[in-house]
Amino acid sequence: MATYKILVVDDSPFMRKIISDLIETDPLFQVIDTANNGREAAKKVVELKPDVVTMDVEMPEMNGLEALKIIMSQRPLPIIMLSGINEQGMRETIMALENGAFDFIRKPSVSNSQDIEEVGQQLRRQLHTAVHALERNRKRAEQKNMAADVAPSPYLQDSQELREEGQQPLTELQAAPSEKKLLKRDADKRLDQGRPERFQVKPAPQTPNTNVRPSRPEVSTDKTAQDKRSVAPKPADTRPVSKPSFVTGTPAKKQPEIPTKPVREEEPKRTKPVITPPVAPVFKKEIEKPVAPSSPPTATPALNRPAAVERNTAPWRQLVAVGCSTGGPRALKSLLENIPANFPAPIVIVQHMPPNFTRSLAQRLNSLSRITVVEAEQGMVLQAGTAYIAPGGYHMTVTRSQGSYRIQLSQEPPRNGHRPSVDTLFASIQPFTDLQRHAVLMTGMGSDGAREMKNLYDSGINSTIAENEDTCVVYGMPRSAVELGCVNHLLPLPEIAPKLIQIVK
Repeated sequence: MATYKILVVDDSPFMRKIISDLIETDPLFQVIDTANNGREAAKKVVELKPDVVTMDVEMPEMNGLEALKIIMSQRPLPIIMLSGINEQGMRETIMALENGAFDFIRKPSVSNSQDIEEVGQQLRRQLHTAVHALERNRKRAEQKNMAADVAPSPYLQDSQELREEGQQPLTELQAAPSEKKLLKRDADKRLDQGRPERFQVKPAPQTPNTNVRPSRPEVSTDKTAQDKRSVAPKPADTRPVSKPSFVTGTPAKKQPEIPTKPVREEEPKRTKPVITPPVAPVFKKEIEKPVAPSSPPTATPALNRPAAVERNTAPWRQLVAVGCSTGGPRALKSLLENIPANFPAPIVIVQHMPPNFTRSLAQRLNSLSRITVVEAEQGMVLQAGTAYIAPGGYHMTVTRSQGSYRIQLSQEPPRNGHRPSVDTLFASIQPFTDLQRHAVLMTGMGSDGAREMKNLYDSGINSTIAENEDTCVVYGMPRSAVELGCVNHLLPLPEIAPKLIQIVK
C-alpha cells in the first residue's frame, strides 16, 4: 500500500518526536524528516517533496506563518498548523488559514497523555482529509484531461510528488445554466490556444439566464421574481478567489502584507457603542467596532458572561445563517469583507473551531470587514449589519424573547460530531416564518448543515446557497446539500457575497 510522505516542523525536539509518533501510528503515513524552524522547513519541502507538512506556528529564526507564505509561493501543498492557545499563537494561526494553510490543531499538553492521544486522533483525521482531497483532485484532473482530449495542464505538478490537480467543470446537477455557458466558453478558449485565428471558436452573443429552483418553484415574491430574471452581479472585490494553490498545483502569487489598519474609502462604518475594548491593539481600526471580550471562555464561559445588549436601532426583517468548516476562515474573509456596512440583516455563523480560536477569528474578521463581526454571547440582541460567530464548544441558536431576536448558547451534546453544529443553528431559524431567511453552506468536511438546510428548503425558506466544488477546500458539506436537492444557488466563493447583497434588500 502506498504511503504519504509527511514533514514535521517544530522547534522542540520533544514535540517533533511526539508528533512523529502520533502520525506513524497510521500505516498510511510516513514521517520522512523533521525541521526545527521555518527556514529549514522551506528548504526541505523543495528537496524532499513531502505530500503534507505539519507546521508549528511559533518558532525562532522564521515562524510558521512566514514559512507558510514561502512554501505556498514555491511549491504549494497542504500544511496543517499546530498552534498554542496563547493570543499571539491564535492570531497567527488565523492569518495562516487566510494565507492558504489547509487547517490547524492545537498543540497537545506534553504532561497529559490523554490530551496527547486526543490531539493525535485529530491530527490523523486531518491528514486523511488532506490526502483525500489531493487524490480526489488528481482524479478529477485526469478525467478533465481525458474528456477534453488535450495534453495535461502545464500547471499540474507531477502526480507522484503532490497528487494534485486542476479544476473540473461542474456536472449537470451542480451547474446553473449561466455557469455551464461560462465553462463552455473557458473550454473553447483553451482549445483556441495555438489555432490559426480563422479556426478559433467565436463566442456567441450572451443572453440573460435564470436561476431555477430545483424540484419546485421558488417562493412567489417580488424580490425572488427579480432574482430569477437577473444574473448574479460581479463581486465587489474584483480580485479572483479560487481554490488554494495546493489544490490547483499552481504556485501562489506573493501577496502583499495586510496592513494592521486597513483604509477603506467606501462606505465608512457607522459608529456603534463598543461592547468591550479589543484585546489586541493590532486589530484596532481607525473606526472603532465592537469586538468580543478578551477573557478566555475557559475562565469565564460564554454562557456565564453578561452580554452587552444593545437596543436594536434599525428594523430588519431578514436573517442570514452561514455554516462552514475546513477552509472556512478563508471563505468567511472573502464573504464578509465584501458585505457593505449598511447590510440590512444580521448574519449568524457556525465555523467548526475549538474554544478560544473563534474569538481570534472574530477579531481578525472584524478588522477586515465593513460590518461588525463579534464572537456571539448569551442573550445578545441580533442587529442588522453585524455578524455573530458561534464560540467554540457551544451550540448557537436564535430565539425570540422580549420582542427581539437573541443569541442562545448551550453545551448540549455534539451534533454530527460538532459543537457548535450548523444543523443546530439552521434548525433554530425554521420557526421564524415571519422573517425572510437565507441559508449558506460553504467549504467543509462531512455533511453538517445539509439535513436542516433540506428541512428549511421544504418549509419554504427564501433562498439557499452553497459554494461550488471549484472553490471549496473540501467539497463535503455543500455537496451533501446538493445531493439532497435543496440548493437554489450553487456558486463559486467570489459570487456568494454579491448574491446575498442582491437578494437581501
